[in-house]
Formats: sequence, structure tokens, C-alpha cells
Amino acid sequence: MSKRSLILIIISGVLLLTFLLALVFGISSYNGLVKADQSVKKVWGNVETQYQRRTDLYSGVIKTIEGSANFEKTTLKEVLEARASATQIKVDINDPATLARYQAAQGQLQSSFGRLMAVAEAYPDLKTTKAFQDFQTQIEGTENRIGVARKDYNEAVEKYNLFVKVFPRNIFANIFGYKEKEYYQASAGSEKAPDIKFDIK
Repeated sequence: MSKRSLILIIISGVLLLTFLLALVFGISSYNGLVKADQSVKKVWGNVETQYQRRTDLYSGVIKTIEGSANFEKTTLKEVLEARASATQIKVDINDPATLARYQAAQGQLQSSFGRLMAVAEAYPDLKTTKAFQDFQTQIEGTENRIGVARKDYNEAVEKYNLFVKVFPRNIFANIFGYKEKEYYQASAGSEKAPDIKFDIK
């Protein structure tokens, strides 16, 4: 075997080994991206579940309020409109604009419901119903769950974004079309559960 043939065999072997390593790393990176993406989607589903739980709680209290014939209707109408808006938005977690609209709508719902509860203070008969008594305990727990779900979502997004942005995996992320995802940016002050007090005696 000539020296030239030996050099060609060595070069071919190195190229083949490099190709195989790149292929293995590419497959590993792709699988990692898929897993990270699915994890973000799963955790986002938990966020939506907790917001749905809150909306359901709000709906129960709204029904109680609607049954009060003399209740101030303008504030109630604002809550009903905010609830409709918040439940109509379909979020694509890969689209920062839909995520921002969802966050804004949830903030508006929470704010309008807080105003509704302030108005409810003027209706002692309404405040003493079992629905109101149960609601206060349940909404505090739900707001805490929402906070935890948003935190878990942001942690999943952080892991995913690091996977997408760190070299050399970012090369494969670009090849396979995986883009950075947006974090859940809550409105200022919304990290605290709303202070809804019914002053029940």
C-alpha cells in the first residue's frame, strides 16, 4: 500500500468519524429540542388550567351577584366583558403577541373583578351567602396556584431557551426551526394575590 493510499484512507476515516459524530450530536440535539419544547407546552397547559379554575370561580360568584336584583349592573357588565375577552384568546406560545394579549386580558379580568368585589361590600345580604364565604378561601388558593404555574412555565422556558441559544446546539435549533420563547411577564403588582376581603361577620 502506497503512502498516498494510506493518507487517503486516514482522511476518509477522519471524515467518516466526523460525520458520524455530527450525526449523533444532531440527533441528540433534535431530541433534546423536542423534549424541551414539549415540556414548555405541558407547563403552559398547567398555567391555562389554573386560569380556567379562576375563571370558573369568578363565574360562580358572578351568578350569585346576578341573582341580587338591586346589584350595581355597570361593574358587573365590565366583569362579564373582561371574562369573555379573557376566555376568547387562543395563545400560541411561539407567538409573543398572543401571549401578551392573553396576559393583558387576564390582568383586566382580575382588575375588573377586584372592582366588583369592592362594590359587593355595599351589599351585606350578598356577602353573607355561602358562595361568597367559599369563594374567598378558594380564590386565595387559586391565585397561589397561578403564581406557581407561571413560575414553572418560566423555568421551563429558561431551560428551553438555553438549549436553543447555547453553541453548538443553536446551530441545530436554527436548522430545525426552533426559536426562543417568551417568558410570562406578569403585569406590575400582579405577583400578589388580589386583596379581596368580604368582612364576613
